Amino acid sequence: MSDTFSAWDYVVFWGVQLLSAALGVYYAFADGGRSTEADFLMARRGLTAAPVSLSLAASFMSAVTVLGTPVEVYRFGAAFLLFGVAYALVVIITSEIYMPVFYRLGVTSTFEYLELRFNKQVRLVGTVLFIVQTILYIGIGIYAPALALNQVTGFELWGSVVTTGIVCTFYCSLGGLKAVVWTDVINTFIMVAGFSSIIIQTSNLQGGLKTIVRHAEEGGRLRFWDFNPSPLQRHTFWTITIGGTFTWTGIYGVNQFQVQRYLACKTRFQAKLALYLNLLGLWVILTCAVLCGLGLYSMYRNCDPWTSHKVSAPDQLMPYLAVEILSDSPGLPGLFVACAYSGTLSTVSSSISALAAVTVEDLIKPHLNSPSQKTLSLFSKGTSLFYGILCIGMAALASLMGGLLQAVLSIFGMIGGPLLGLFTLGILNPFANSLGSFIGLIVGFTISMWIGIGAQFYPPPPERTLPLPLSVANCTVTRNTHLDWTKFPEHPFLRPWKTSDLKRTPVVDNLYSISYLYLSALGTLITVFVGTVFSLLTGTYSLNVILIDMSNGNLFSLKRLQPRTKVERELVHDFFVCR
Repeated sequence: MSDTFSAWDYVVFWGVQLLSAALGVYYAFADGGRSTEADFLMARRGLTAAPVSLSLAASFMSAVTVLGTPVEVYRFGAAFLLFGVAYALVVIITSEIYMPVFYRLGVTSTFEYLELRFNKQVRLVGTVLFIVQTILYIGIGIYAPALALNQVTGFELWGSVVTTGIVCTFYCSLGGLKAVVWTDVINTFIMVAGFSSIIIQTSNLQGGLKTIVRHAEEGGRLRFWDFNPSPLQRHTFWTITIGGTFTWTGIYGVNQFQVQRYLACKTRFQAKLALYLNLLGLWVILTCAVLCGLGLYSMYRNCDPWTSHKVSAPDQLMPYLAVEILSDSPGLPGLFVACAYSGTLSTVSSSISALAAVTVEDLIKPHLNSPSQKTLSLFSKGTSLFYGILCIGMAALASLMGGLLQAVLSIFGMIGGPLLGLFTLGILNPFANSLGSFIGLIVGFTISMWIGIGAQFYPPPPERTLPLPLSVANCTVTRNTHLDWTKFPEHPFLRPWKTSDLKRTPVVDNLYSISYLYLSALGTLITVFVGTVFSLLTGTYSLNVILIDMSNGNLFSLKRLQPRTKVERELVHDFFVCR
């Protein structure tokens, strides 16, 4: 690090870490401290739209976005920008369909809804699936960017892993959701600043944005409008807009990470406003990431560091570029590393906060006899501390798993689709019952896992992914002399699966080549279809009817009905039904 980082770089990087920790201390004692469960997990339901919108944007714009999205543009083109359309559809769907249901119920955990609508067993299955996927994702969310940065910048691997885990655990355990939200606000600006430093510097070196765009056009990186309807094509207009909408609706509509934030808003209007303002943040971050990818291509269009073996994996390209072009400007390499770690902090802190909420509400609280708010607050803080320590352990486990991590990363989408289908069944299908929904969830989850993991063993052939050509024609001189790149060996985490010994068949080539963006859509639709069919086959259905004081929206009683006659069904219209 002494060859790459100056004193100013250390100041910038550690300043970000200390600021996050300081926010945790502040919100641990501000306003009388986080003495109740509502204070700790839901920020007293008193947040406004502006900070929540930035927190929503930061929560899933992780280090994967900082390191991965520009490389996606570099290798496959700027069609990734079409995700802006998917984001708009997601925000509309979430704000009009899913958010009103959760907000009017006043739940803390989204899985409380599943018990209200179906039964305890369905709630428990949904909770366990969420906890498993999130624990796996936490470890990878810390380890993956730390590894990529370590192998290119020399940044201490385990030092950064432990530091990230400790900082996140510290401010989550002390300050609760309010600390997480305001830390996300800061991290959003840091991510945009890091992206901007790359965009500005590449523009200066290449003669302006016009030159970068011209190079991208000459290299075929500006092909947006591929209307190929085949679901086997990795990125087309349809896979990005339709598949991306399903994927991100699973995140914004029903995932505890995001739902917990907009439910913490003081009014339903503020919650809806937060979602729409968040859309602007998503568009800004997406545009910055795509411009970084185009700048990356402009810089290396004639000498690709990956194919010329200057780096061992595509995920290392952005750190490589940052070190090369920013090292002469004290503080800027530190800003880029802080940018990547800000994404990690936002994702991991969101995970810890969400896990604490679902664990207390779904697993602990139902087994306590009239617990006090202080007791629940202590449980919330304790579970946050537990999951923070666990995330460091999962990062250690991730380092030993090698290529299997790619399958684990895909699990995040594989589980999200069936869970979205389960909630959609409850909200939009009035005759879905507990048994049918449970069977639909299991079938959707099984098929999604089968196809998703199979795709890791049998990755799609190049004619399906359409990687754009990379050149090594001018790889005679490297401008970066700060590091000996060959001293960083290739790590199994950053390698694709080796499939030379696996026999490919027509079925494999088609089934496992389905675009990864359609995995969530597939899981959702299968869950909804199978759940509907089995609900009809199993006959009577039950509805949990929530009685709500319509003057203020507060829930005041609950009863289970089994409306079997026309008269009973007509009675339901007087109440708000968990649809």
